[in-house]
Amino acid sequence: MTRRINRTLAVAVCLIVVLAKGYSAMAQQPSAEQQKVVDVMDTFFAAAHDDDLTKFHSVTAPGFYIYDNGARFNGDSIMNLIKGLHAMGKHYEWSVTEPDVHIMNGNVAWIAYVNKGTITSASTTMNQQWLESAFFEKIAGRWRIMFIHSTRVPAPPPAASK
Repeated sequence: MTRRINRTLAVAVCLIVVLAKGYSAMAQQPSAEQQKVVDVMDTFFAAAHDDDLTKFHSVTAPGFYIYDNGARFNGDSIMNLIKGLHAMGKHYEWSVTEPDVHIMNGNVAWIAYVNKGTITSASTTMNQQWLESAFFEKIAGRWRIMFIHSTRVPAPPPAASK
């Protein structure tokens, strides 16, 4: 009888572990609609990388603005700033990692993610991370960015020498 209980208990534990792993994997995979939100962010970064104002307008809503580096930028002003930085020899690479997407009522969404990228100038390339979030509205069947907030993750302090 004890062997039977032990075997049943072992099977139950294995089943719980398998189900928990399956649930965890499902929870990490975005739905098709959540992936569309992530794709819009990727398109936003591609537009900024390429100084493509048409692409930028295709993913931003009327009245769009962003808080970045402690300042508010309305509409095209962020693209003009980036274009100016490109002209000065600075180049940026951005990527959406660890996206956490929430969709409400089918037409409003928000995302929080870690933007992992690089900043390159004439002589150096620096890895950089930003903690970012964005708010979206579905307009004419497409997700459009209404607002972004970006906070640069500070570089870790140099290791103390002994």
